[in-house]
Amino acid sequence: MTFAMIIELLIVLAALYVGSRYGSLALGAISGIGLAILVFGFGLTPGTPPTDVIYIIIAAVTCAGTLQASGGMDWMIQVAEKLLRKHPEHITFLGPLVTFFLTVLVGTGHVVYTIMPIICDIALKKNIRPERPCGVASVASQVGITCSPIAAAVVAFVTISNANGFMVSIPQVLMVTIPACLLGLMCASLASYKRGKDLDKDPEFLKRKADPEQYAYMYGNTATTLDKVITPQAKASVFIFLGSLLVIVGFAFLQMFHTADGQTVAKAINLPKMNICIQIIMLMAAAANIIFCKASPKKAVAGAVWQSGMVAVVAIYGIAWLADTYFGNYMDEMKQMLSGLVTNYPWSIAFVFFLVSVLINSQGAVVVAMLPLAYELGIAGPVLLGVFPSVYGYFFIPNYPSDIATVNFDRSGTTVIGKYLLNHSFMMPGLISVIVSTVVGYLMTNVIFSNYFAGFMQQMP
Repeated sequence: MTFAMIIELLIVLAALYVGSRYGSLALGAISGIGLAILVFGFGLTPGTPPTDVIYIIIAAVTCAGTLQASGGMDWMIQVAEKLLRKHPEHITFLGPLVTFFLTVLVGTGHVVYTIMPIICDIALKKNIRPERPCGVASVASQVGITCSPIAAAVVAFVTISNANGFMVSIPQVLMVTIPACLLGLMCASLASYKRGKDLDKDPEFLKRKADPEQYAYMYGNTATTLDKVITPQAKASVFIFLGSLLVIVGFAFLQMFHTADGQTVAKAINLPKMNICIQIIMLMAAAANIIFCKASPKKAVAGAVWQSGMVAVVAIYGIAWLADTYFGNYMDEMKQMLSGLVTNYPWSIAFVFFLVSVLINSQGAVVVAMLPLAYELGIAGPVLLGVFPSVYGYFFIPNYPSDIATVNFDRSGTTVIGKYLLNHSFMMPGLISVIVSTVVGYLMTNVIFSNYFAGFMQQMP
């Protein structure tokens, strides 16, 4: 590794670090500074922005934004709340499952802001230490991204893999990630079941409870969505949204099956590529929500889901372009340095994915930035699919909005950041979830179903 390579890598890392400190749009914008230094200062050839992934995110969040604007997301949250309140004693297991599946359906973990105060409230009223379900539930809301058919990370994985000869489809990815991540989350929930002191034995909590003002703050209000009026149009928007997801998955299945002459069914019927299909279907669903379900466009773009999605677009745009510029100019050197390691221990790429995620706070950006490099290094597609859950590592430093919001939602004060930054409420469930999910995913694709997934390692014509 030359001196120039080291300096330029430090510039990349510095841009990512500074961007993560500012958060939001700064991740992508400050990456532009790093890009300018590499291109104009060091003369590197600019890489290519990940336009296909960006287009899909725009279409998906537009659809999800209209779902929120129509009131459909309120109905989904109500259904989830009824389930949680019906079985409050199991909140440590049910809370994470609810946030996980909401993310799987909507494609973004930011939906957690609506359901998390309810999880905290149910735990506190049931005298369960809120840290137990809240820590796992926040992690689960992000884990669901690798299990969603419309999430940027999943679509990017499929698109980049297909371009590199691993002809995997969205359903095949979900066949691995959903069971692997669910098992990881259940292990994290089990480890959290008796985590920390019970509330009646926690001196810090008892001290707060003895203060009349603090007691009123903790127990005086009930967080709920059950009092919201759900209109028929709101319910219709949910069915439109779910129907669009089913159509996307159905089209993806057509990419898996072959006709008698060996071509895929999708190709035989002239179906466009999946990234195009997703964009068309999501835009159609968004239009249906606006026309038939009274989803106000102004309300949609003002909602948390649409805004967080647009932030993700800018982040992926800047980060991925910066990474592609650096690695694209030094691919030969990277292969020479890492070829021995990835040849003997191909699964070690999971550590790279995790560490990059700690820096850039975006699973989609990790996939877009690092997956092409992994394929260039010669790592097999089934290995990369197996370690796919390792792209979630931004719980490690608790600066992600969902984690910070969860700390604020927990009125009991048991969910904390920690005095030493890394001793926070999300570290243990995050590590358990990611480690178990990655190991299980790797075993599924490279041991249990190795022959099945090896069949998709085809060379592109």
